[in-house]
Amino acid sequence: MARLAQTAGLSDVQSEILSTVRAFVDKEVIPRAQELEHADAYPSEIVEGMKEMGLFGLTIPEAYGGLGESLLTYALVVEEIARGWMSVSGVINTHFIVAHMIARHGTEEQKQKFLPRMATGEVRGSFSMSEPDLGSDVAAIKTRARRDGDDYVVDGAKMWLTNGGTSNLIALLVKTDEGAEKPHQNLTALLVEKPEGYGEVAPGLTIPGKIEKMGYKGVDTTEAVFDGFRVSADAVLGEAPGRGFSFMMDGIEVGRVNVAARACGIAIRAFELAVDYAQQRRTFGKPIAEHQAIAFSLAEMATKVEAAHLMMVNAARLKDSGARNDVEAGMAKLLASEYCAEVTQAAFRIHGGYGYSKEYEIERLMREAPFLLIGEGTSEIQKTIISRGLLREYKNRE
Repeated sequence: MARLAQTAGLSDVQSEILSTVRAFVDKEVIPRAQELEHADAYPSEIVEGMKEMGLFGLTIPEAYGGLGESLLTYALVVEEIARGWMSVSGVINTHFIVAHMIARHGTEEQKQKFLPRMATGEVRGSFSMSEPDLGSDVAAIKTRARRDGDDYVVDGAKMWLTNGGTSNLIALLVKTDEGAEKPHQNLTALLVEKPEGYGEVAPGLTIPGKIEKMGYKGVDTTEAVFDGFRVSADAVLGEAPGRGFSFMMDGIEVGRVNVAARACGIAIRAFELAVDYAQQRRTFGKPIAEHQAIAFSLAEMATKVEAAHLMMVNAARLKDSGARNDVEAGMAKLLASEYCAEVTQAAFRIHGGYGYSKEYEIERLMREAPFLLIGEGTSEIQKTIISRGLLREYKNRE
């Protein structure tokens, strides 16, 4: 058992789940990740394996066919999967967020309709807020849904949908006319069902081909273009028009813990590769791990891995308790993603010239780590969230 990134206080069930996932990652994911990633191929067989293990229903309540596990369990599972290949964790991440939003905010009819099929992986979720011109200013979205009888008519374009082509359910944030003065109170979350695939998948809904990316390959990232797309008013999450922003932000808090967990997984793998290589590679008559420069680098890497893991676990446990965790999730995401980039680069340097070769796994990690610096909000956005929370808590009483 590795010493780093251990979590105290886990139940026997949690430990068994993590042991099963780790064995699956070691046997089914790591040996195939390089080939699939370089080919930008969707990991269909790996996804089927995750379905068989029940991972798509990990956090869905037992009453709806899921395992009913906590956010902490989910985060630790994601950490293990990302250690094998981050793209595989991306397949289930948006699915988890959508399932969480439905379980927390959906009507009973929506829960009955979607959650049992989401638990088996029959229905797979994607999450859509971003737009081509939007950036981090979510309240300024342009995609509009106009009420027309019993339907909404949606027009606009969305960007950066992870699983945009392979999902068949989108949690879609749109602008509606609720008459509120504050922009974020005019936003509504729609549960949009669609066929899988690319092109015009439904009247008025086009999913263009996959966006080519530096890393994070295998999993599909797409746009979604709406042109007169009709969706029933029953598809409004929680039957609560105008509350989409708060619902999505709840999902984003889960997503930030997820990104922190993914960063931890990549950092753990980078350390594993570095410490193994440093004991095999010899210079000046001894393994490079015995040179002080390398030994100190390994010590720093391990400390960063441990710190990031502990902050991620704290944020997950806080969310599980029902307490507000926006600051803690922001801190965990900020620290874990920055440390992940630093640890991965340190491992790359330890590999020397071999790290630049596509034959070595560290080359892939070097292309994956940067995504975590921007996913679910950049480091600068996390600092904004953290500072606002701190000023709220430490407000000058004078």
